[in-house]
Amino acid sequence: MRPRAAAALALAGALCAQAAASVPQVEIETRGPADDITVTASADMRVDPRTAWAVITDYDHLAEFIPYMLSSRVVRRDADRVVIEQTGVFSFLFFRQPVQAQLAVVESPPRRVMARAIGGNLREMEGRYTLEKLPGGAVRLSYSGRLVPDFAVPPVIGRIVVRTVLANQFEAMVREIVRRDAEKAQR
Repeated sequence: MRPRAAAALALAGALCAQAAASVPQVEIETRGPADDITVTASADMRVDPRTAWAVITDYDHLAEFIPYMLSSRVVRRDADRVVIEQTGVFSFLFFRQPVQAQLAVVESPPRRVMARAIGGNLREMEGRYTLEKLPGGAVRLSYSGRLVPDFAVPPVIGRIVVRTVLANQFEAMVREIVRRDAEKAQR
């Protein structure tokens, strides 16, 4: 291996290790029965708020880093209003349920993204990402949402399934924000 290539790989490895080490603690809570679940999640990060905004609104690339999401694409954009189609799966142990959603999104840059289901197999879905600047330069990413599936969810494990999927997705969003911010700082 050439010295430059080895140095580049070492630098990339160090950046990945640094980004992984700096991923903040994520708080997530779910409430309600399996067929009507409320979720809240948050994470405080030392990142540029513009990077966080760019990641949470990168709809066409969400499936590249969000687990359980198979596709995500913008169908229509009109200023701060966006329609997105997404497919994915709720999966846990023996339970596997395909999910399709068409979402109406309203962006309020650079602080809030609100979405609600207007099609697919979610009877109801409302969610909101909020970015807040904290004292000392940190940024808090918060998510709150309500999910009512239009398919049968096993009563015993339903909340566990949804909590596991949504926790993994929120953590992946946070990791991507931290990764992109570290990458941007190295340029």
